[in-house]
Amino acid sequence: MKKLLTAVLALAATGLVFAQTSSLSEPDPTVIGADSAKQALREVSVDKFEIEGSWNASISPDFGVITCRLFDGSPAMKEPVKGEEDAEDTKVLGVKVEFFRRGVNSFYIRSARPIPIEGVTKTVSVWVAGRNMDHTMYLLVQDYFGNNFELYLGSLGFSGWKKLTVAVPPTPDGEHGIIQQSAYNGVKPGLRILGFRIDCNPMLARGQYYVYFDALNAVTDLYDVENRDEDDIMDDW
Repeated sequence: MKKLLTAVLALAATGLVFAQTSSLSEPDPTVIGADSAKQALREVSVDKFEIEGSWNASISPDFGVITCRLFDGSPAMKEPVKGEEDAEDTKVLGVKVEFFRRGVNSFYIRSARPIPIEGVTKTVSVWVAGRNMDHTMYLLVQDYFGNNFELYLGSLGFSGWKKLTVAVPPTPDGEHGIIQQSAYNGVKPGLRILGFRIDCNPMLARGQYYVYFDALNAVTDLYDVENRDEDDIMDDW
């Protein structure tokens, strides 16, 4: 009986670890900040990396030289956003870093202008080819009041394309953390994407490094937007 009980507890613990691992690797947008059943979740395309010059890359001139440009290509496993199956999507953004020497450094990939996301953003995802280098990638965002935040996307220690997803933590009280909406300051998109930061592993930051990006998407709650009366006045004056 004791052996049976031990086996059951072990299986339960294994299931719990698996569930936690799955939720951490792929956040569930339906439970992020859900304080009521009134949600209208939609996946939207934030940027497809199709326009040359819309993204810029930078690194300290003390550490190296960086270049970014568009290339033909696309992740084979990528699925188009619903409703945008016919939209042009043939390019990816490539970034090349030429390090002067190994050391503790970072480089940035920034949008030419902040990209707003309508509604309340739950998760943000991007396809990345990290070239199996154990560098660390962060998403840079700006909230409703213009405060800047960084969200951990993950390690780039994998081969080929991989979809990296991060959950946008809800504000606990409407005054702290990432605030995406406010009843006191008019109506406007609550989250803006600024770009990415990659912190380099100092032992691997040498020679040349290549990384590619495609399909920057978000899952957002559009309940307030879709259920606003047509004759209602916008509080943006």
